Amino acid sequence: MKGPSRRLFLQFSGLAVLLTACDPHTGPGAEDVAVLGRRWREVTLGAGLFDPAREPYRDRLARLGAEARLHRDAMTPTGRSLWPDLPFPSLGATPARLRAMARAYALPGTGLTAEPGLGSAVATGIEHYVRHVYAADAGQTGNWWDWQIGAPRALLDAALLANPHLTGGQTGALCEAVDNFVPPGRLDDYAGNSTGANRVDLCTVTLLRAIAGADPGRAALAVSALSPVFRYVTEGDGFYRDGSFIQHGSVPYQGGYGVVALTGLATLSAVLRGTPWEITDPAFRNVLDAVDRSFAPFVHDGAFMDLVRGRGVARRPYGDHARGREIAAAILLLAETAPAADRARWRGMVKGWAARDTAKPMLRAAEGGDPAFHARLAAVLRDETTPAAPEPPGHRLFPVSARAVHRRPGWCAALSMASSRVAHYEHGNGENPRGWHTGAGMLYWWGREHGDQYSDSFWPTVDPYRLPGTTVSTLSLPDGAGGAWGDTRPPAEWVGGVTDGAYAAVGQHLYGLKSTLEAFKSWFFLDDAVVCLGAGITCRDGVPVETVVDNRRTGAALTVDALTVDVTAGWAHLDGHGGYVLPPGQPLRTLRETRTAGGAGRSYATIWLDHGVDPDAAGYVYHLMPGAGPAATRARAADPGWARVLANTSAQQGIAVPSLGITGVCFWAGGRAGGLAASDPCAVLVRDLGDGTATVTVADPRRELDGLTVTWDHPVAGVVDPHPLLDSARTGARLTLVFGRLADRAGASHTVTVRLA
Repeated sequence: MKGPSRRLFLQFSGLAVLLTACDPHTGPGAEDVAVLGRRWREVTLGAGLFDPAREPYRDRLARLGAEARLHRDAMTPTGRSLWPDLPFPSLGATPARLRAMARAYALPGTGLTAEPGLGSAVATGIEHYVRHVYAADAGQTGNWWDWQIGAPRALLDAALLANPHLTGGQTGALCEAVDNFVPPGRLDDYAGNSTGANRVDLCTVTLLRAIAGADPGRAALAVSALSPVFRYVTEGDGFYRDGSFIQHGSVPYQGGYGVVALTGLATLSAVLRGTPWEITDPAFRNVLDAVDRSFAPFVHDGAFMDLVRGRGVARRPYGDHARGREIAAAILLLAETAPAADRARWRGMVKGWAARDTAKPMLRAAEGGDPAFHARLAAVLRDETTPAAPEPPGHRLFPVSARAVHRRPGWCAALSMASSRVAHYEHGNGENPRGWHTGAGMLYWWGREHGDQYSDSFWPTVDPYRLPGTTVSTLSLPDGAGGAWGDTRPPAEWVGGVTDGAYAAVGQHLYGLKSTLEAFKSWFFLDDAVVCLGAGITCRDGVPVETVVDNRRTGAALTVDALTVDVTAGWAHLDGHGGYVLPPGQPLRTLRETRTAGGAGRSYATIWLDHGVDPDAAGYVYHLMPGAGPAATRARAADPGWARVLANTSAQQGIAVPSLGITGVCFWAGGRAGGLAASDPCAVLVRDLGDGTATVTVADPRRELDGLTVTWDHPVAGVVDPHPLLDSARTGARLTLVFGRLADRAGASHTVTVRLA
């Protein structure tokens, strides 16, 4: 930023809390609180990051100024509203409008920078709103979040940005009002709705209240109350060791509340740095680790995958890309206070996301948002010393949240399941009322240039009974079936699987939502395919049951193997997308349709298996081959031995892929499948590494085993790399591994390396 603009930032920063406060008596630490106010403005406004006289900032700031001018001129305070189009209480819109006006006042280049009339209008608006709505003696109605987080944060932010124009009485009244809804005792217990992202927001409100009131003690409270967020949890809301992030007790939420939490923590870390309240809790390292463990796995080419976005998936088209930009902004801000190694890695990661986001180019889309993020992203993209990181190949399994992500060169897949701990879906506030079956084994996948597959009006137009990968009863469900806010958990305990970091065997004991449907579903994630098995599909709803092989939002040509009877197929191919291989004899159905909702019409190609009305122990086998052409699809269909099905029952589901040296089995019950046997329900993955060694990886998805014995019918000379949970091993003509207690390992995978004989 050039000279005069930088001075304007410093001018507003210096005035800050020193001019007004709730308490006119400034005790020890008041100057430090004033520093917090200055840091808040610098961080949230992006001081020094961009030149307001250059594009795209000039246009963005001018538009902000024009918007603020309209708001200022239209302000008409009455007992019923501050603006005629926003009748009280308007807890979201009115405070947000005041905050936008305050930003136009504080930011350079808006045409209203430091304009007294605008500053006075913000002060008048805050005073009026506090008198008529957000008052110290007002009662809380409706959504608690609006009163305790949304409204106070926006009002306090606006007050700090337009601080020179607020009198001590106006600031004092606002402080008293905030104290009514967010008293210090609100942070006493880490429970209820004061956990995870909500706790970060409540601490942010408390810190802003401390700045406005020149209150060092309250600032200390705000920071100390953050610490529970940093620690791994074993139940309820928060970060888990496997990378899961849960909010509302049962909803995987990295792409919603998780983004809010990381954005808030990144902002607070930057604001507090170098002050007496700088975050020094060693557990904050868990937050830094979460960037790579909890968030990055769910970002594909700049878009945040919908399977961890809760009810937010239904809000607007390209919402996944908008969330991708938000997490990129949070990571780049957090990088500024992170260790150098983290900073370099994250900048390369974000650069890779931006470079590959062709569906909604990240830098261009950022032009209409926060100038600070655009400036940070532009700097990273210009930096020739920062290489753009590619998507890392491999498999990430999140047993706590019943999610899986698989990456191979040219494609990516992700799986969404439900369990006794994880909701079928979340709805609330009228959002996502038809997400019923998103936890029924929905298999998302992206090939090259498919970055908008689930972005471009997918959710309003897709048939909610035919989500890709799911097995469902077609029983008609009402909007919002099941409890709101994720209160839709089935009784299934065996949900999860096993991974060695490259491949995976994942399973779901499926119970239908508001249905008698029960099934066993397994997915085996490989190099160029996902092999999908279903067994024990049983239902008494009196309606057909279907397994949706795929439902792509596309008008591309769909070809079905013409050499078979019209209702059976060895393979199918969707031009430009991929192939599907099915053993002969399975009743394949296809449909081309255009679906319209909210004025948007989208074409779909649907492929499904019809299990009939009230099936009894039905099953299926199919291979999904993302990116495969017709020749590769035909070749795989002609090679039935490529992946041998070892078992496909309600007791075991397993396959062997000799060319990859892989055998994987989901043991729903102890028993045998091919050359593998297990004493109890578990998941096992064996891989011959081709160098004379092999790995045997096990997991306890039910989290119930005090011990487990696994036998592999293969000559083994010895154990190369044991595992701490391995109690004993017998080698020779066959391998027998005896593991200790797995129950308290949260379904994690455990690997033993052996030397083959």
